[in-house]
Amino acid sequence: MKIALMDSGIGLLAAAAAVRRLRPDADLVLSSDPDNMPWGRGTPDDVIAHALAVARAAAAHGPDALIVACNTASVHALPALRAELEPRIPVIGTVPAIKPAAASGGPVAIWATPATTGSPYQRGLIRDFAASVPVTEVPCPGLADAVQYADEAAIDAAVAAAAALTPDDVRAVVLGCTHYELVAERIRTAVRPGGVPPVVLHGSAGAVAAQALRRIGAEPAPAAEPATGLTVLLSGRESALPAEALSYAEGRLLASAAAPAR
Repeated sequence: MKIALMDSGIGLLAAAAAVRRLRPDADLVLSSDPDNMPWGRGTPDDVIAHALAVARAAAAHGPDALIVACNTASVHALPALRAELEPRIPVIGTVPAIKPAAASGGPVAIWATPATTGSPYQRGLIRDFAASVPVTEVPCPGLADAVQYADEAAIDAAVAAAAALTPDDVRAVVLGCTHYELVAERIRTAVRPGGVPPVVLHGSAGAVAAQALRRIGAEPAPAAEPATGLTVLLSGRESALPAEALSYAEGRLLASAAAPAR
């Protein structure tokens, strides 16, 4: 079994680690685009072009499924990706976990990039899945970039700024960018320091990993013999995991069992 994941940067690590936990016997292809990130600063057409290039690089390695582990690419490029790759390669998009967060009864905060915050896309998800609970949209300028480059001071500053905009009574926080899942515990602590009960965080990594397995008819098998296949593509170039990835538990998990895949 081979599962590919794509993103502009290292935000795909969370979903890749979730796949590894569900199916440690799956080989992984991680395709990102450091030459052109962040995609969210470009036009929708730019996002589609970059996403297609990264997806084609991943598809050349013959995966059984492709996870679009990027909210921006899922919003703008999912139809184009599916038109090109399906049914040969199932394509699984990422949607912010607003629905399960709202099911907790609220109040809910949605942390997202400034471009996504207040967007018609996000407002539509709130209308469809969280109309019955109080929702606060929290822009997080600089947080994705800080996570991408493992800039500890910038992460702390961006998390603190977003936490200051998050109401004290919030019970759940939706992590609306895949990069944010890599610093989830820092976000939890910042939102409610020592809080009882702690705020519940809702990411997308586990859900997209499980959906990828369903799309290819595979069951979770967390006790399976681990595979060592890990192919890393940086703007199409085969490489090692970026050093910044090893700053996060998810990156270290992937590196610990990996051998170069050919």
